[in-house]
Formats: sequence, structure tokens, C-alpha cells
Amino acid sequence: MALSPMDVTRLAAVDTARAARVLDEVRSAALSGQRTPVAPRPVIGQSWERMLRSGVDPDHDFRSGLLSWEEVQRRRESSTLRQVLPVLREGLLSVADVAHHIMVVADEEGRVLWREGSPRVLRKADELGFEIGADWREEVVGTNGVGTPAVTRRPVQVFAAEHFVRSHATWTCAGAPITDPRDGRLIGVVDVSGPLETMHPATLAWVDSVAKLAEARLRETHLRSLERLRAVAAPVLARIDGRALVVDRQGWTAAVTGMPYTERLALPKSVSAGMRWLSALGRCSLEPLAGGWLVRAADEPVARSSSRIVLDLRGPRRWSVEVSGGAGSWTRELSPRHAELLYLLAVHRAGRSAADLARDVFGDPARTVTVRAEMSRVRRYLGPLLDHRPYRFTETVEVRTVLPDDPRDLFPHSTAPALGRRRRPGREA
Repeated sequence: MALSPMDVTRLAAVDTARAARVLDEVRSAALSGQRTPVAPRPVIGQSWERMLRSGVDPDHDFRSGLLSWEEVQRRRESSTLRQVLPVLREGLLSVADVAHHIMVVADEEGRVLWREGSPRVLRKADELGFEIGADWREEVVGTNGVGTPAVTRRPVQVFAAEHFVRSHATWTCAGAPITDPRDGRLIGVVDVSGPLETMHPATLAWVDSVAKLAEARLRETHLRSLERLRAVAAPVLARIDGRALVVDRQGWTAAVTGMPYTERLALPKSVSAGMRWLSALGRCSLEPLAGGWLVRAADEPVARSSSRIVLDLRGPRRWSVEVSGGAGSWTRELSPRHAELLYLLAVHRAGRSAADLARDVFGDPARTVTVRAEMSRVRRYLGPLLDHRPYRFTETVEVRTVLPDDPRDLFPHSTAPALGRRRRPGREA
């Protein structure tokens, strides 16, 4: 009787060695183009397909240069992950050490910034190049518990020969992405790894729950910072006539006067004092405050009819939207999911419902709650330039997309079904 992927998962919990042999046969058959004895789990099979397209060598591991210690320290100091290290350590390290695991924390670029746990397992990790400063992006070292969760944006356990690169098949790992609750942007991945015999099916749920605790801590920290800024804002706004608001450095609103409350104001990537053009308010005066900005709206309205949007989708991982109008322009970097959604809206100018976008992105029209949450975040910075019911760019907005020279480079790591079908030649659309 043939085994299913779920059977192999259960088997791994009771007979690690046999499950590893089965997965080795699956991997060998898949990479040689033969029929596999068991279908790989979808998340693993999709990752293998990405690796084959990107040219990762399955039989020889590749190690890019380690970051210098100075660069590691610089990234640690600037990373939001630093704020939640106590949560990660408290939730993972005590059990990880006893279970002969290590905890690894990597930034959004897949660079290992922290690594703690069993000394014996740390030495084994060194042999795999799983070191401080190492690059564990999926396209560099293949399917793994750091790079694959960063691409899929969900928790992933990678066991034995589910790793794409053969030398990693003696290893097991479970990783979960950590996102910034303020904007949904990926800030890093936390991973628990160890030798093959340390595999446990509950590890993934454990790591994911601790990652969610870390995100909750970030949310609490953000709310406390807004409360502090609100105390600063109250006497300032009390002396102002007209429309004004106080926002933090990321544009989240602490207080308003003379205008409806808006949760977040889209700020330019590089904010400085002076007159600026903002998509939601038009011409504004920006003045620095402790922990944020005082934004005073000028009298002239936003000229929606003259707005122009350029989606730059040329990079394999970095995308941006530039908005320009009669009074100026601003640019914002996009998360992978926001870049995908805006591209789909640029392609379908007549609009897409939440169910349409859920089918396009997830292959499941029922996932409308996720789509609506993401589109709500998009509308925080594009504001009046987007309509909803259906979601679409307003008719008065000119939209231009700048695409990569090679159509295969358009969202090469995306798992969205519609984007696999939409890749096509051409630089501009």
C-alpha cells in the first residue's frame, strides 16, 4: 500500500530512519524527473520547483560569504527583531537545549543574526555553514527552515531529504516568519533546528506560537509608543486651527484635529521637515516632534485627476510604487504580497472582488478575510487612488508597470496561481 505525504509525516514521528529513507527516494525521483513513490508535501514540492527553476545545485551546497562581525552587529542594532529576542529566548531556548535543538533568528534577507542552544548541535550546524552571518535564503541554500518560510510567509517544517541540497538531509528544522504588525512587512524568521533524530511533529506548532507571541509583543510596544506620542500631541494640536494630525515616524496616527481620524498616513520613504505632498492630504507642512511628526494640511485639495502611479517590479525581491501628482511625488517600497496585489489590479483595470483576488493569490476564493486585511493596508498609503467593491485603481489615475526583461523574473518566488499564468515578455505594460 502506497504511503501518502501525511503517512510519511506520521511515520517520521515513530520511525525517523524509515521516514528519512522514504523521503530520500522521493527526492531522488523528483529531481531525476521520475514518478515519485510518494508525492512530496505541497509546500516542499513547490519549493523544489522554485529551486530547479533558479538553478540551485541539489548535490553540492553553496555558501556565500559570511557577513563581517561589524555588519552583523549593525544589523542587530537596527533590526526590530532585537525587541522580541527576550520573548523568543524565553519561549524556545529552555526546551530547545534539552531536546538537542538550537534556536536561529534570521533577518528579512535570510542572514543569521542570532544562534543559541545546545553546544553540540551548534558544532554540527557549523559543519553545514549554519553560522552567524550566513545567508540562508532559499535561492542560495535550497529548501530550508529559514529561507522557505520567508518565501511562503507561513510556518514550514523541513525534515531530512525534504531539504533540496543533499548535505542538509541529516538535519531537521521548523521555522516561522515574524512580521511587523504595523504594516505586515516581513522582519525575519525564527527557526528551531537539530540533527535528524531530534525531529518531533509538534515542533512546528511550538515555534509558530512563539513567533506569534513575538508579534503580539511588537503590537503592544507600538501601542504604548502611540500613547506616549499622544500625550505630546494634545497640547500642540490644541493651539492649531485647521486640519492637522500627529503621526509617529512610520505614519501611524496618534491624534488629529479639524479632520476625520485616519489610522495611518502614507509618508515619503525619506521624511524631512518642510512642505511636502502627501497622497491623502495634498500639500502639507511637516514639523518634527519627539517620536513623530506634526502634519498640517494646506488649503488646496488633492488633485486626483493628475495622479500617476508607476509600479516598479523589475527586482527579484524589491518592488516599489511611485505616486506623482501636481504638487509632487513620493515612493514606497512594497512587500511581496502588496506588489502582487497591485500588479493584479494594474492588469485588471475593471477591478477584482475580494474572492477574485483570493483565487488569484491563494488559489482559494474563500480566503477573502486575508485579502481584505491586506487591501486595507494598501489603501492606507494609496488612499483615494484606490476604489473598492470591486478593488481597482480609480478611473482618473494613470497606471504604468515596469517589468523585468525576462518574464520568468516577474515574482520568481511567488506561489500565486494567477502570477504563474501572467508572466509574459516585455518591459512595460
